[in-house]
Amino acid sequence: MKTTSTALLATGLLAQYATAHSIFQQSGSGSIDFDTKCTRMPPSNSPVTSATGADIVCNVGGTSGIAEVCEVNAGDEFTVEMHAQMNDRSCSNEAIGGNHFGPVMVYMSKVDDATSADGSSEWFKVDEFGYDASSKTWGTDLLNENCGKRSFKLPSKIPAGDYLVRAEAIALHTAGQSGGAQFYMSCYQVRIAGGDGQLPAGVKFPGAYSASDPGILVDIWGNGFSEYTIPGPAVIDQSFF
Repeated sequence: MKTTSTALLATGLLAQYATAHSIFQQSGSGSIDFDTKCTRMPPSNSPVTSATGADIVCNVGGTSGIAEVCEVNAGDEFTVEMHAQMNDRSCSNEAIGGNHFGPVMVYMSKVDDATSADGSSEWFKVDEFGYDASSKTWGTDLLNENCGKRSFKLPSKIPAGDYLVRAEAIALHTAGQSGGAQFYMSCYQVRIAGGDGQLPAGVKFPGAYSASDPGILVDIWGNGFSEYTIPGPAVIDQSFF
């Protein structure tokens, strides 16, 4: 049962931080900084609020491609980068502030042409960090600690070719009510060289989430909160890496 003081605290936080929004913008691989070269940039730092609408794929307008593709190698480290304002990479500012606590996830989708794919093909998850109860650390906390960056390994045992990379953070500060979760995602256009193997099973967006999923409809301020269930599929098996 939520106490009055907890409820008041949450209400105060919501009012104070209602505009603490953010965007996944830049990317890189190893020592190469791609900046926003291959990012399908959202039009603003406002969140998507429907778990089942068309914008859940690659954000508002994100199903239309851009001209540039980032060239990477299978098995390389890839880094996605989030900041609160457009083209502000200052590490003195939080990547996503205002107690916008929640998980961070990365998906990939094999496509014929990354510059024109609409994101309707299947997506498989390659990275995630939800909530560590022992340290009370969220995925978004790690973004803030690392200047907005989240690095992961590109699978090496998947076919070479074009992919979309979908980076996502879900802010759960108002997720105790239906429709209260805030989804922040951007898609990156990449071309992977050197890969060899089969694609893992995937999910579709929309379709992978529902508004009532326990990782989407959840009260993180309640006294009984101690565990968190990350929405979507599990990260693909390590044999693909």
